Amino acid sequence: MKTITGETIEVKANKSKRTFTIRKTHSDGSKTKYRTNPMNKEEFESAEYWTANDWNQFLKTDEYYIV
Repeated sequence: MKTITGETIEVKANKSKRTFTIRKTHSDGSKTKYRTNPMNKEEFESAEYWTANDWNQFLKTDEYYIV
């Protein structure tokens, strides 16, 4: 998925732990890997439909950590 800023975001779900692994490729080519904190069932199911821009907004919160 591409964001409006041209960055690429790849997201993989871990359904048993209800977490997501997010790989972000920045516009300069550098890459960063993030993992969400465990989510409740409703939030996890909703996040499965998020766009790249939704994930970019999510990364502005403190509900994840860098892997």
